[in-house]
Amino acid sequence: MSQPTITLTGETIGRGRIERLLAEQALLAFEDCDFQQADLSRLNLQDCSFSNCAVAEASFYAANLARTRWRRCRGGHADFEASDLVDARFESCDLNNASWRRAKLASCSYRGCKLTGASFEEAGQLGLSFENCLLIGADLRRMSFRKATLKVLDFSDADLAGCDFRDVVFESGSLRDAHIKDTRFDHADLREADLGGLKLSNAKQFAGATISPRQAAELVRALGLNVA
Repeated sequence: MSQPTITLTGETIGRGRIERLLAEQALLAFEDCDFQQADLSRLNLQDCSFSNCAVAEASFYAANLARTRWRRCRGGHADFEASDLVDARFESCDLNNASWRRAKLASCSYRGCKLTGASFEEAGQLGLSFENCLLIGADLRRMSFRKATLKVLDFSDADLAGCDFRDVVFESGSLRDAHIKDTRFDHADLREADLGGLKLSNAKQFAGATISPRQAAELVRALGLNVA
């Protein structure tokens, strides 16, 4: 027997209200609701949906958010640390400076999202995907994108130290001024990526990678050489 769905629209919702709703053992759908600065830590919100909701500075610390759906939500500085977001979907959300530290992000997807300044430190990432996202200044250290096709991702100024971009294909996007200490780009196709400002300290990072003549000139200039 399927669970009933309770839809809430245009409400300001705190922890107590959600706990009462969850006690009814129904799926919850939130539309145009305000959760700003709410403490929703450790709650079981599995399979819930959020549409046009404000979640800025809300805490979802260690919450169960598996299979949740998020559309056009605004969540600057939201805290998703240690939460379970397996199979979650984020579409057209503004989640700047949100924390995903130690979150379970297996098979989670972000489409058309603003993730400027977001932190993904130590996040579980098997099957994690991004498409048409702003990751400017984000902390993505040691994340693996190996063999992925990356569509319109802006990694400008992002911390990509220790990331694995081997065999990746960039379809547009930017790596401008990204931090790439110990980052691997072996056999990556970088021809459509903006490589401006990259500080190439070790050519082995790009062994077998494909770049355009224009990009090659930019990288040579970054080494302080003149292209005649």
